[in-house]
Amino acid sequence: MQASTPVPRTTGPEPASKILAGDGPTRTERDSLGSMEIPADVYWGIHTARALVNFPISRRAIWNYPALIRALALVKQASARANKQIGVLDPAKADVIDAVCARIAAGELHDQFVVGVIQGGAGTSTNMNANEVIANAGLEAMGHAFGDYQHLSPIDDVNRSQSTNDVYPTAIKLAMVFGIQKLLAEHRLLTEAFAAKGREFANVLKVGRTQLQDAVPMTLGQEFSGFAHTLTEDFDRLSEVIPWLNEINMGATAIGTGITADPRYAEAVRQHLEDLTGLPQETAPNLIEATSDAGIFMTVSGTLKRAAVKLSKICNDLRLLSSGPQAGFGEIFLPARQAGSSIMPGKVNPVIPEVVNQVAFSVIGADATVTAAAEGGQLQLNAFEPVIAHSILQSLVWMTNACKTLRVNCVDGIEANLERLEEQVGSSVGVVTALTPYIGYAAAASLAHTALTTHASILELVLEQGLMTAEEVRKVLSPERLSGLVAPTGVIDLPTLRDAPQ
Repeated sequence: MQASTPVPRTTGPEPASKILAGDGPTRTERDSLGSMEIPADVYWGIHTARALVNFPISRRAIWNYPALIRALALVKQASARANKQIGVLDPAKADVIDAVCARIAAGELHDQFVVGVIQGGAGTSTNMNANEVIANAGLEAMGHAFGDYQHLSPIDDVNRSQSTNDVYPTAIKLAMVFGIQKLLAEHRLLTEAFAAKGREFANVLKVGRTQLQDAVPMTLGQEFSGFAHTLTEDFDRLSEVIPWLNEINMGATAIGTGITADPRYAEAVRQHLEDLTGLPQETAPNLIEATSDAGIFMTVSGTLKRAAVKLSKICNDLRLLSSGPQAGFGEIFLPARQAGSSIMPGKVNPVIPEVVNQVAFSVIGADATVTAAAEGGQLQLNAFEPVIAHSILQSLVWMTNACKTLRVNCVDGIEANLERLEEQVGSSVGVVTALTPYIGYAAAASLAHTALTTHASILELVLEQGLMTAEEVRKVLSPERLSGLVAPTGVIDLPTLRDAPQ
């Protein structure tokens, strides 16, 4: 039996009324609330159907988060192996569940995970959706009809020794690890792209700026190397979060007391999950606390926000440095990606940095949502983990895509406006800073003021006032020395300055 054609992922699940009241054949399923007619060819069942009716909120199904579905499958697979190991589940059933979960983890049946990601019940609907898909796929493999749960039950067998309250948080933590790993891969490539530009522009002099005012000389390479270094710091911070996400509460069941789970189950499932994921897994030392606390999600979200904010600041700099091209800074050229206006011919906008900025704004907002949801938890459970999961998983996906498009569609193609940069360095009064060890701050400030008002060069004014010789000025004001291309060795010994007027 084949699954029905999945709804396009761009729109989310079909309205429940359309899914549940179609013209095709149905099957009857029952739960403690009554019975419902379910489309005959879907792998999900009555608990999923009720969620479709109850939560028509986001129109965004959990199939949009394949990392979460993979994580759910691995948790269920580890549970089946643990239950088989300790003898609380029939080995044949455990093997069927194991095989189905392996298929789902590999990418099959994801279109059957149809419940909306935003849902009441602390993730119960997501857990039930997984249980039903696994059970019905198992029944199909065993030669039984969908919904014939006497042979393989979504709850008694697939969910054996488990509760939503340990399965769901463990799965979303694992999904976040998968998401962070993907983000780190793209983040590293973006960092390397900025570092490459740093090397390419190593000898390109420019004027540095503080508070949007001219400062002292530097190189364009130093600026881009700075971008690379700040990204490296965020790579390290994101990497540090992963071990904290590997602390799980499997075996806690409902509230952390382990009710309905064999005492041997927690360690068995931990070991099997570690084997399946290749990631070290640690059972939380206090399962009551681990089931109710959402602190780790605030840590993940806050770290992700930090990375997003810093990436957005870099994009702000790229937009400023490329502004113009005639009336702005005009120091670099960003690749032209599309026409920038429907009314102004020839206008090209910095659209790639702009889209990354917007991703950062979204991540910042998602962090506020995670914070509110974490605070809103009560007593032994946080009911708002679905919106926490959605907020963080979406941010991870968007940040990963943002890093890639910034690298491929922008950074790799950036060019320096050499003529403009040379002109700015040649006329900058910021170099006067280097004169302060020789003529004092007040005299240097006076020179800068005069240069700005008269448009005379610093060299001309120093010579005019007899403060230094031309050779001495050129030595002190060497842009290469000021920018660090030639390492300074302290104050230059200029004997003529000993007799300079004070």
